[in-house]
Amino acid sequence: MVEMTHMVMGPACGMVLAQLGAEVIKVEPSGGDKTRSLGGMGTSFFPLFNRGKRSVVLDFAKPEDRESMHRLLASADVFLENFRDGQLEKQGLGLAEIRRRHPHLITAGHKGFLSGPYEHRPALDEVVQMMSGLAAMTGTKEKPQRVGSSANDIMGGMFGAIAILAALYQKRGGGGPADIRIGLFENCLFLVAQHMVQYEMTGIKPKSMPEREHAWPIYDIFETAGGERVFIGVVTEGHWQSFCQEFGLQELLEDPALRTTTDRILARSNIIPRVAAVIKGCNAAELSATLDRLNICFSPINRPEDLLDDPHVLRPGGMVNATNADGEAFRVPALPVEWNGASIGDGLKVPALGADTAAVRAELAARDALAADEFSSTGKTAASMA
Repeated sequence: MVEMTHMVMGPACGMVLAQLGAEVIKVEPSGGDKTRSLGGMGTSFFPLFNRGKRSVVLDFAKPEDRESMHRLLASADVFLENFRDGQLEKQGLGLAEIRRRHPHLITAGHKGFLSGPYEHRPALDEVVQMMSGLAAMTGTKEKPQRVGSSANDIMGGMFGAIAILAALYQKRGGGGPADIRIGLFENCLFLVAQHMVQYEMTGIKPKSMPEREHAWPIYDIFETAGGERVFIGVVTEGHWQSFCQEFGLQELLEDPALRTTTDRILARSNIIPRVAAVIKGCNAAELSATLDRLNICFSPINRPEDLLDDPHVLRPGGMVNATNADGEAFRVPALPVEWNGASIGDGLKVPALGADTAAVRAELAARDALAADEFSSTGKTAASMA
């Protein structure tokens, strides 16, 4: 696969496919992908989303490098890009030109929007969160709040990987190549579809997360004796029974006004202060052990850095090792799948800028030489073999 991407969404797609076994050749300009030099919250972007790839530097101002790009595409199954519409046409890499020269190629373009009135617009994760209503659902309409990660960019990359795998499968079965377009905005729209459909079906406007009506009698954050906070979700009848019995809330079980889940939801204003008083007297570690034993959903209120000490995250295979372009080692959560009981993607390296340029050029030259030999022995044209 030849990847010509930057930032997060396109690189995330290539990163997933690289971990699944694809050879991903990342084509960069002489200055490199701009995320290589980001700091602050962008520090992790390049190493995280470009592990396991090869880096080739090409200068499209040079005719020979433009031709090298086409030689690369002739040897590839997939061309992955995330430039604004019209940008690649200037480099001789527009869809019409690619279809003419490389009719076998699957193309996948990660864009701000799918085809339609907004297709010309650029987009960012935060833009589409505001536009789709996700930010208003996470915060409120008066005080919208973006999700605390590049969730749409990453998920958009995942949808790209899914579509590419489907296109490869279709092609293997005798179908033709596909031109795939993935939209950042539409990805976010997919995330809020549950609220859109709720309104479509009921006519009731969905409330934002801070304002929502709870679907369970106990579904809240509580403070423990040492000041640590824990989220507890009591969501089944069995949970309700065992929770109340374990924590001395027999009066709630015996109250005839609290017989059903609906009764308890309506009585949350009375139940939650009573539960909060009990939890306030509990040690956090002992509380967690008890809830675990009762099979009741719970969680401490973590920050990302806390997960670097979490025993489940640190289980064998939970984190994989990687090496940055400067040789520095770092750890990253494994892909959220297990393959025959094992995690995927351990030991991947982040390429230094242009580290594979010479090797890839040599591979292309060898391929051209092989094509020339076959041409001379069979009479087939090199172009027909590309």
